[in-house]
Amino acid sequence: MKKKQIGGLIVAAVLFIVIGASSVLTNTVSEKMLESGMETLLTGDYTFHAPLTDYIGVVRVEGTIQEQTEGSALTSSSGYQHTTTLEYIDHLMEDSRNQGLLLYVDSPGGTVYESEELYLKLQEYKEETGRPVWDYMSHYAASGGYMISMASDRIYANPNTMTGSIGVIMSGYDMTGLYEKLGIRYVSITSGENKDSSQMTDEQIAIYQTQVDEYYGRFVEIVAEGRGMSKEEVTALADGRTYTARQALDHGLIDEIGLYDDMKEAMSEELGTDEFYELEAPKNAWASLFASAEKIVPKSEAQILTETAQEMESGVPMYYAEQLQ
Repeated sequence: MKKKQIGGLIVAAVLFIVIGASSVLTNTVSEKMLESGMETLLTGDYTFHAPLTDYIGVVRVEGTIQEQTEGSALTSSSGYQHTTTLEYIDHLMEDSRNQGLLLYVDSPGGTVYESEELYLKLQEYKEETGRPVWDYMSHYAASGGYMISMASDRIYANPNTMTGSIGVIMSGYDMTGLYEKLGIRYVSITSGENKDSSQMTDEQIAIYQTQVDEYYGRFVEIVAEGRGMSKEEVTALADGRTYTARQALDHGLIDEIGLYDDMKEAMSEELGTDEFYELEAPKNAWASLFASAEKIVPKSEAQILTETAQEMESGVPMYYAEQLQ
């Protein structure tokens, strides 16, 4: 009986020690996380874990600026993530250790809605914190990619950057001929003659043109404010064309031409810190699996037709520069 009691006491003592050790370890980890104050899971499984010293936050805008759909981070570990980026900037605003924001742009633009929403978020960052925003243009910083750069205090461009393309596009295909060949009949029952835009009339084109002109006027205003130019000066440059870095510099659309490392060095000296922090894409095994599966399974003609129609007939207004292939 005594042996059983002794055995029980030993087991109880071991459990007590294990539980105590686990509690101490848990508290230590929690305290470390609280000490940093910045261990936060953002949308799309990105983690905001900023340094414990003064730093410059790097915000990357790579690819088309568009809505971040549910599950986009699951199927793609790269490319622009809109909601995640907005949340990231919010956290930079709240972190007193953050000393400035470096906006890295490699984008031909995107939708009007998301482009301006990001521009306004960057403006909010500057107004709320009083910290500077510097911009670096990589391969492309065109159309919506140029618009978001207008929130910056200083704009650098790579010697081979293509930028500008200040304008708006709303496009689509008339695919009725193709539908007829494939035996597909399009039917729509509408409440008004301008509800159906499958075959555009001159009146409908004029209606959409007024919308494009409105968005264009807003774009010109943003550039004029961002570059300290008059609307007339911007309008003279804003015919939709792209500019090389040298041409952009000559027209006052950027401030300097240089390499990324040179720009980071200059920003470090200006702000007194050489610590840069940026979000890392989550490592997701499912993303690779789904991407591989998509490549293996061929698409049917119907799928290709449907996807093309959805992409080209969306009628979504875009600050976008079409790239030559």
